[in-house]
Amino acid sequence: MTTSRSGGRILVDNLVAQGCDRIFTVPGESFLAVLDALHDTPQIDLVVCRQEGGVSFMAEADGKMTGRPGIAFATRGPGATNASIGVHVAFQDSTPMILFIGDVARGQRDREGFQEVDFAAMFRPIAKWAARIDDPARIPEYVARAYSTAISGRPGPVVLALPEDMLVEQAETVDRPRVVPPVQPACAMAMSALMGLLGDACAPVAIVGGAGWDAAAAQYFAEFAEWSGIPVACAFRRQDAIPSGSPVYAGNLGYGPNPKLVQRIRDADLLLVVGARLGEATTDGYTLITPDHPGQVLIHVHPDPDELGRVYRTDLPICADMREFAELAASWEQEVISFSTGAEAHREWLEWSSPRPREARLDLGQVVTSLREALPADTIVCNGAGNFSAWFHRYWRYGPFPSQLAPTNGAMGYGVPAAVAAALRFPGRQVIAPAGDGDFLMNGQELATAIQHRAQLMVLVIDNGGYGTIRMHQEREYPGRVSGTALANPDFAALARAYGAWAETVETTDQFGPALQRAMAQTGVTLLHLKTDLEQITPGLTISGLREKAKP
Repeated sequence: MTTSRSGGRILVDNLVAQGCDRIFTVPGESFLAVLDALHDTPQIDLVVCRQEGGVSFMAEADGKMTGRPGIAFATRGPGATNASIGVHVAFQDSTPMILFIGDVARGQRDREGFQEVDFAAMFRPIAKWAARIDDPARIPEYVARAYSTAISGRPGPVVLALPEDMLVEQAETVDRPRVVPPVQPACAMAMSALMGLLGDACAPVAIVGGAGWDAAAAQYFAEFAEWSGIPVACAFRRQDAIPSGSPVYAGNLGYGPNPKLVQRIRDADLLLVVGARLGEATTDGYTLITPDHPGQVLIHVHPDPDELGRVYRTDLPICADMREFAELAASWEQEVISFSTGAEAHREWLEWSSPRPREARLDLGQVVTSLREALPADTIVCNGAGNFSAWFHRYWRYGPFPSQLAPTNGAMGYGVPAAVAAALRFPGRQVIAPAGDGDFLMNGQELATAIQHRAQLMVLVIDNGGYGTIRMHQEREYPGRVSGTALANPDFAALARAYGAWAETVETTDQFGPALQRAMAQTGVTLLHLKTDLEQITPGLTISGLREKAKP
């Protein structure tokens, strides 16, 4: 038996049926009926944010952590365009997410009404599916399809527009049950072929992390890699794909990787790629591993058949769920040659990830060392984009999945919103958000969201007074001709205190350890304002060194 309900009520009921327990939003008049239904829905925690970019970043981070779609609501026009940044992150990061957008009334479409946008057309290039729900009776169908699309194959974002008059219309309909992704087990014959190729290899390397990865996949793949002795490199910003304490962990690819790992990839005669797309950052612009990779055998394991062979010539494509594949690999009973190269690569990574003191008033390498010594091994590190992140990518020891939340599409402003989502999802774990000065000011207002929702997290604002990544490229291409990259910044500690956070400024290496201890003694949101020197542009480069190198 069905009862008549408003479209807003039907939508919320079907989100509950799909297991949704948290929604991120900036409220809008275009979906008031949804907000009204949420008033009587204690199963869903409504997180009210301060800008729609923060909304979509939080939802994307939530999807990364849970494997179920992170849910975001935004209003039409400006709200949707603000939220599009998180949709793009979810698309390139293969993260399940659903963005619901309040839309103009059905009878007012195509008049360029107030804040009207064709959302299906706008989001279609950066979403797995973008559509509009015109009939409230079909909401259960659309919501179930949105969940199924977001979590199946290569996970990704879905965008659904909600005409405001549709949300208040009454309808009788039947709710859909919770959907689960179709499980694709690894083919035993393909696995046997993989093991045969691995047995014939002299210098294999695995590259892991990406679509469909979860804690179980991390555990099982680490078991397989450890008994086979194969070195495991993590794709760009997938450094928690296996724990860095694994004896075969070889480090990460992307920007500023260990040169010895880069050479190991070049010298590999077999590449076992699991979950990763082998995108531009992981492959250094498709040069470290070229699409045709002559002299190398490529085994590519991915949950979406459309990704296999799309860019790279693939010798053995395996379409499989990450957990299913990793579990089968870990339990493989046939004898396979054991390699010593995993242990060698791990020793190289340990040396590479151990910072040496530099001549700097505030040495970020030593800062990360202090953090490693003081914070729990399962700390979740959340960062956006900028050269500041290089110190954490190189020197932090990432723990169990999930412990790294960072956008592979290089979106600035991601760290603080992601940290809010992580603190709410894992209230018992330490969460930190390293952020550059330019990076922080793109979404620093979400400190207000953190405090309003009683989140426990620590922000590290790394302030060098400039857009460091762009300045680095500028010095390489146009040395000494600084243009458009200098920043005049506020007192970040005073700003954080204005929001209600505990904050302190740190200007020297010696000051950091005691300040960290004081921060850890606090509850709620804490912020350390680290004033660094732009001269130390990366863990291994200086501005003066770049200029010297650029001299004819």
